[in-house]
Amino acid sequence: MAVSSAFAGAKLENLLPTITSSASASASASASPSRSAAAALPSQIRVSFKQTPMRGALIQRFRPAICCLVASDVSASPSSSLSALEQLKTSAADRYTKERSSIVVIGLSVHSTPVEMREKLAIPEAEWPRAIAELCNLNHIEEAAVLSTCNRMEIYVVALSQHRGVKEVTDWMSKTSGIPVSEICQYRFLLYNKDATQHIFEVSAGLDSLVLGEGQILAQVKQVVKVGQGVSGFGRNISGLFKHAITVGKRVRTETNIAAGAVSVSSAAVELALMKLPESSHSTARMLVIGAGKMGKLVIKHLVAKGCTKMVVVNRTEERVSAIREELTSVEIVYKPLSEIQTCAAEADVIFTSTASETPLFLKEHVIDLPPVGQEVGGLRRFVDISVPRNVGSCVTDLDTARVYNVDDLKEVVAANKEDRLRKAMEAQAIIVEESKLFESWRDSLETVPTIKKLRAYAERIRVAELDKCLSKMGDDISNKTRRAVDDLSRGIVNKLLHGPMQHLRCDGSDSRTLSETLENMHALNRMFSLETEISVLEQKIRAKVEQTQK
Repeated sequence: MAVSSAFAGAKLENLLPTITSSASASASASASPSRSAAAALPSQIRVSFKQTPMRGALIQRFRPAICCLVASDVSASPSSSLSALEQLKTSAADRYTKERSSIVVIGLSVHSTPVEMREKLAIPEAEWPRAIAELCNLNHIEEAAVLSTCNRMEIYVVALSQHRGVKEVTDWMSKTSGIPVSEICQYRFLLYNKDATQHIFEVSAGLDSLVLGEGQILAQVKQVVKVGQGVSGFGRNISGLFKHAITVGKRVRTETNIAAGAVSVSSAAVELALMKLPESSHSTARMLVIGAGKMGKLVIKHLVAKGCTKMVVVNRTEERVSAIREELTSVEIVYKPLSEIQTCAAEADVIFTSTASETPLFLKEHVIDLPPVGQEVGGLRRFVDISVPRNVGSCVTDLDTARVYNVDDLKEVVAANKEDRLRKAMEAQAIIVEESKLFESWRDSLETVPTIKKLRAYAERIRVAELDKCLSKMGDDISNKTRRAVDDLSRGIVNKLLHGPMQHLRCDGSDSRTLSETLENMHALNRMFSLETEISVLEQKIRAKVEQTQK
């Protein structure tokens, strides 16, 4: 439910002027701007406002309407004028309370934003609760969540006003990062409601990742929920959105198997090597990685992900290998200097090469004298060369005891897997559309929850009161069985009477009823039974914001 900016700084009952008699209409020369504006109104009325920062703007906003009402009947009595203004107040409040809070995502991603900017805007996980609290202290933000990874920086909020909410969040991002608002606006993307829902579902499913279907992002979405637990600003809407996103991410991966198949050179190198090895030797094959740069590190990570627990890494210096060892504590990584490359190759079944050397590290004469490998790995020493220029000479393929695979071989694997993942992504989109409808239905249902509760409470009060009257007339000598029967009868009547209204207050996608029809039913019930649910919710939201600004 959205609230106009004019409501942000004052309680509902103070948002419109109160007409008083003209006898007390006088203002001093040093009157405040609000009093000066009030003095500009027709002489038949005086408009008084409580002292709030927004009083001048409010007077200017409602003065034309007030003047119009007064001009229509200058001779009207004070009571009739007051009645007219109350109608104006009710219609204005009704116009705003019928609006709905918006889910908004303000984001910058690897697809469009330089890494230098993402670095400045990044929020460490430990700071997420503080960021949520600060965002929810903004005038038009009710709930918030932060998804900050190496590839994206996205802020999800429930905003009382889309335009003002986006402006406040963007200003906050500028303030915390030191990046000018104009520069953030140049790269940011904005998504609202259904588009925002679809986006986080696609993110969780891995459809928005550089590597289609990668699984790390799902773990990061889960972490948002874990960190948000107990943080007051991580409210029902945002919490529900992220929890549903986790469900979508799991469902997409289970039903489409989109994460299967390597789509990067390093992952393809590992996948190809394991495909060529007998399955029984996957856990025992001796792995050698030559080069601990970016590609070498990725090879090591993919080997670990596939269950490898020990490997030898050859590199010019030990520094990079030590850093990898500290990061991957669950695996045994043995460092060897480049000078021992031949000795290490003699003790390896699979050799991955990823160095920047401009000359081959292995030629036919280097490999021919290496001791044969065991039959448990197929009797062949396998070289997987992902370097350009190549680290393994093509002449090695002439040997019957060795097999060589280079980048071109891997590209075929990657291309085939990418094509397969694109097909699976189309299947995933169908799942996302289905789940988005379910989430929207759940969120729609939240709109009527207060009315359902108040209507049930209203009916229960009447039932209990009438039941007491009935039982008192029946006397004290009636049996407990009779009392229970009368009580059950009253409950049954109330439940049957409420069944119809309750059905028309639900919008869960199980029938053709639209949200607008459901909300019309809600407003009708509010009026008929004087429940005033929406007005009370609005006042609660405004009061909460006023209390925040006064702290």
